[in-house]
Amino acid sequence: MESLLKPRSLRLLMVVMSITLSGAAGAALCPGADAAALSWLDKMSRSLHQVSYHGVVTLQRGDDMQVMQVSHSVEHGTSSEQLTQLTGQGAQVQRADHPLECIHPGHTLLRVGADLQAGRCGIAESYRFAVGDGERVAGRKAVRITIEPRDMYRFGYVMELDRETGLLLKTQTVGRGQKILEKFQFANLSYTGQSPGGAEVNVVHEAKHPHPLEPATTPLIGREWAVSWVPRGFTATDAQADNTGRRTYTDGLAVFSVFLEELGREIRSGEGVVRNGGTTSYTRGMRLTGQPVLVTVIGEVPVNTARMVADSVDWMLQHAD
Repeated sequence: MESLLKPRSLRLLMVVMSITLSGAAGAALCPGADAAALSWLDKMSRSLHQVSYHGVVTLQRGDDMQVMQVSHSVEHGTSSEQLTQLTGQGAQVQRADHPLECIHPGHTLLRVGADLQAGRCGIAESYRFAVGDGERVAGRKAVRITIEPRDMYRFGYVMELDRETGLLLKTQTVGRGQKILEKFQFANLSYTGQSPGGAEVNVVHEAKHPHPLEPATTPLIGREWAVSWVPRGFTATDAQADNTGRRTYTDGLAVFSVFLEELGREIRSGEGVVRNGGTTSYTRGMRLTGQPVLVTVIGEVPVNTARMVADSVDWMLQHAD
């Protein structure tokens, strides 16, 4: 659920004077750090903790179009969400009672005021931002945020934010040559009333609340390992032990995970790539100091980024006591 509702999708989702002033100061220190655009990003990151809504959204990846009904409520210090597929398998994802005081790393990276006040560029080190008049989306007037990557390791985005609430109404993921890889937008949206029911649901998934300071439940492997390279600006999203089989990183807009699996047999060296819209799945069979392993990188990054991350995976050095 969270992956669908993050800033780039919805998950990619009143700016105060201190933010605006710090943004103006930071723009002078950080080329491309448009103060107004960064203030709108901050407002977007806070909207999920302030605004209740329901509506119908579309997600287009190439020729594939999915239609989903979404509802989000904020009350009594928590937020709850429900996402129901209206096409395809008819699956529903629910997440209840997410504490509003729990701010995950991706949202923290979008709240740029403290970074700029301290003389740090934050997410503006990785992207260039511009703000302009947006189109009307789901009957709402929007502000358009254009986000261009500063390097080849990430995608660009065009976001349309509700001019009143800051909610993400539409986003496009932009690849090389300005190719639109993925498009998400509200078809209709309401901030009042009850979410309509009646959709037939075949499968219900209960999403748990992950806490970034608590180790996730991930299978253990026999040795400690590390990812020695990620693009600048990416940070770990949770406190994984060194011998769990997963690492996850975000720069505030994009997220990717790295999985390592020890194999009990030889595997043919090689790589496999599957791309679905703005999501890349990259798999490589390799040997680490003689041990056959399978490394998989899944997330919202280009193939070459996933390949370089996989190349950097290695065992951690064992220190004698």
